[in-house]
Amino acid sequence: MLSAAGSRLARTNVLHNNTLLKCSATQTWLRTCRQSRCMSTSTTEKERTRFPGAIANYTQELKFKVPKNEEPIETYRVMNKKGEVINPECDPNLPEEKVVHMYKTMVQLQAMDNVLFEAQRQGRVSFYMTSYGEEGTQIGSAAPLLPGDVVYGQYREAGVLMYRGFTLDEFMNQCYSNALEQGKGRQMPVHYGSKKLNFQTISSPLATQMPQAAGAAYALKRKGEGHCVVCYFGDGAASEGDAHAAFNFAATLDCPVIMFCRNNGFAISTPTNEQYRGDGIASRGSGYGIDAIRVDGNDIFAVYNAMTAARKKAVENNQPVIIESMTYRIGHHSTSDDSSAYRSIQEVNYWDKEDHPVSRLRMYMTNKGWWDTEKDDELKKTSRKNILAAFGKAEKVAKPSIDHLWTDVYDEIPESLKRQQEELKEHLEKYGREYALEDHEKL
Repeated sequence: MLSAAGSRLARTNVLHNNTLLKCSATQTWLRTCRQSRCMSTSTTEKERTRFPGAIANYTQELKFKVPKNEEPIETYRVMNKKGEVINPECDPNLPEEKVVHMYKTMVQLQAMDNVLFEAQRQGRVSFYMTSYGEEGTQIGSAAPLLPGDVVYGQYREAGVLMYRGFTLDEFMNQCYSNALEQGKGRQMPVHYGSKKLNFQTISSPLATQMPQAAGAAYALKRKGEGHCVVCYFGDGAASEGDAHAAFNFAATLDCPVIMFCRNNGFAISTPTNEQYRGDGIASRGSGYGIDAIRVDGNDIFAVYNAMTAARKKAVENNQPVIIESMTYRIGHHSTSDDSSAYRSIQEVNYWDKEDHPVSRLRMYMTNKGWWDTEKDDELKKTSRKNILAAFGKAEKVAKPSIDHLWTDVYDEIPESLKRQQEELKEHLEKYGREYALEDHEKL
């Protein structure tokens, strides 16, 4: 027999155990409810944040966005290395006359590069930069543009300017800095510009043209005449602070600008694997809210299609677009560079012999029955002949007058510059024989 105290203790234990069972069941039920609510929230009734900085769904999963776990952006192309169209629906089906013109411009650009590179090595011009390997990127992006579209180049866009109508005489006069040069000898060679062709004069510092392009595009948007701005820059320039400012202004102000990156593998001697850790330049579009595409820059039709679509987006929607054109800089960065110090000749030979934009388009035209070896040989011969003729004329033109040091900046020359004029005049009167003044024209 249990005592009265023992009976009370037993009843207490039974009640306690029943309570524990009920609590355990309750806890299981509560967990089930919570999970059900979480599942419901995550699948059907997701609660979204209301923070002004970013509107998104809530989650209970602690997970970082890891770029290296994501698939790289695909590279759009139309032709393979043999000039064969992979999907006929992607062929822009340009008329023969236009395709041949594009090819002739590429070949003429190559010939001009050969002549002026050799001229610099002979000391006849002071500096030069070639476009070897990037001809498809330049001509393919220039062809869809309209004359009223404004171009901001970096320094490797001679092909764009050539396609828009810059003459051989104008190229040669600029590289010789002679009296016929539009800038009157104040710029370095290859720093081209043309008001009539809407090509803004190139400046040496990297990426300065990028925020300027965003601003110009905003002005065109306000003007409302259906034109856009195209801004060229390299993978190295994309690391400059000006690039960030340009992307952000373009996005937030809804500017009709195409930010065209020539990703040629090197920023002078710095390879891209040391230039950035992310997925190239096109991936940056998401961070700025800008539509972006990556294309095979050695495929002129891929570049053409991408630029055509980008221009349509920019003009019709008043929005910026990023195009990353993947190519390879076969030549040295400039005549001041020796690329053999940081890359192998085997690497360069692959791109020159196996995957060149000029040979790819030539094979396409040959497959179409539009081109043959005889035509090609004649084109190369004629191109070099015309370039040498323009070169010879430019070399004989006098240098600009020294008086142009003071013109085209101020409407009225300030007193400070007038004093400098007098100082220079006195200096030349005393030491003029030390300078080749006879090479300069007189005003």
